[in-house]
Order: sequence, then structure tokens, then C-alpha cells
Amino acid sequence: MPTDDRLAPLSIPARPEATRAPTQRVGVLLSHGFTGSPASMRPWGEFLALQGYAVEVPRLPGHGTTWQEMNDTRWDDWYAEVTRAFDKLLAENDKVVVAGLSMGGALALQLAVDRPDDVAGLLLVNPAVASNNKQLLAVPLVKKVLASMPGIGNDIKKPGVDEGGYDRTPLHALHSMVQAWKPLRADLSRVVAPIRLFRSAVDHVVDPSSARIIAASVSSHEVVERVLRNSYHVATLDNDAPVIFEESLEFIHAVTHPLRPENA
Repeated sequence: MPTDDRLAPLSIPARPEATRAPTQRVGVLLSHGFTGSPASMRPWGEFLALQGYAVEVPRLPGHGTTWQEMNDTRWDDWYAEVTRAFDKLLAENDKVVVAGLSMGGALALQLAVDRPDDVAGLLLVNPAVASNNKQLLAVPLVKKVLASMPGIGNDIKKPGVDEGGYDRTPLHALHSMVQAWKPLRADLSRVVAPIRLFRSAVDHVVDPSSARIIAASVSSHEVVERVLRNSYHVATLDNDAPVIFEESLEFIHAVTHPLRPENA
């Protein structure tokens, strides 16, 4: 188990009396990305908890320990943990919003595909559902001779920030994630939840194709993209983090307390 508190899961119950609408309890699930850890989502989760929202930041299996351990985990393992955290929030709150960074965004979209009636809204930060990186085509073969390759973590513009990820990319795990993208893309039309998508203008991990595919494929009546000009991939810890936090607060309130027409 991780000894660094930043890498541990975060679970905070709702305090509806602290929110703008104290008549109901609202939960937010925040999922970190591939080879990352809860450290990348913890400040965001703590910010939302201060506003009275219930928060769950799970540690995906194989993360926050060693890349070797992660290489024995797969997409289904990560999705099962996200689902567990989601079900906990749903049981304890009236509505739940799901947020995700990178692969966490893909996991959030998968939840919205499978549970359209339960996901009140989606907050996606540089979500990954595709890639133009041709090197990924070789992963099925390379993984047979190499266990890992150099890592993709800490793509952060702000100096001195660490997301608590791995310096190696476990290839069996990577292949599992890439394999999950195709069926997810095929099902994106089943997503109906409102979406706020934050995309870094400069991202050295996820290219813009994912954001384009998501916007063009979902059936959501609201898809708003925000381009972050002063952050790289791990924008939740970068210079634009305050923008993400504040806009997510407004979004969560809007999707869980929709305006009703006068005299309705």
C-alpha cells in the first residue's frame, strides 16, 4: 500500500448545509489517469468537499504502488473500482457527477454509457479515447519482449509539481487501455449527460483527436469545451487548475439543480 498520503484514496461525505442548495446531497466521483494516482485529483476533490459535496477519489488497481503491479491489472479492474466508488456515492446521495482526467475521462464516459440515468453530468479533463501516436500500433508485439517503456507522467507546465505517477509505462496494461477505446467510441452515442470538457492547448500525452471524437459522437444536449492555455496534460495540478475548480463548481450546481420555467 502507498505510504505517501497523496497517493491514497479520498472519501469525504456530503455536507449539504454548506452547498448553495441544501435540500439535497450531491456526490462527485473523480478518477485519475493511466499510471497516475489520486494525487492528481486530490486538490480538486478537497476543493469540492469544502463546498459541501460528497467526494470519492478512488485509487485505481495497480496505481500508486509499482508499475510492475499495474502490469497485472487491466481496464476491467480499473472500471470495477470506478463503478464501486460510483455506487457508493449513488447510495449515499441524491445525484452524482463524474469527473475524470485522461484515462479517468474514458472511465467516466464508460459509466455514462452504461448508467445514463444515474450520471448527472461529466467533467472531463484531457480525456483519452483515441490517439494519433503510431507507436501504439506496435504495443501488442512489443509487450511480448518488453514489460515497460519510459513513462508519460508529470506532463505539467507549472514547476515543482508531481502527480505521483510512474516513470515507466507498463505495456500489458497499456494494451488493455488501448483495446478498450474502440468499443467505448462505438458506444459514445449512448452518452446523454451534460459535458464540460477541459482541453489543454499544449498536451504532450493526449492529442486533440479524443476531444473531437467525443464532441462529435455523444448525444448530450450540452457539450461545452474550455481550452486551457497555460497547462499541459495534468491540468488538474497545473496553472489552470483554479479555472477547472471554479467552473466545475458552477457546472455541478447547474446539472444537479436545473432551472425550472416560471409557473411550472
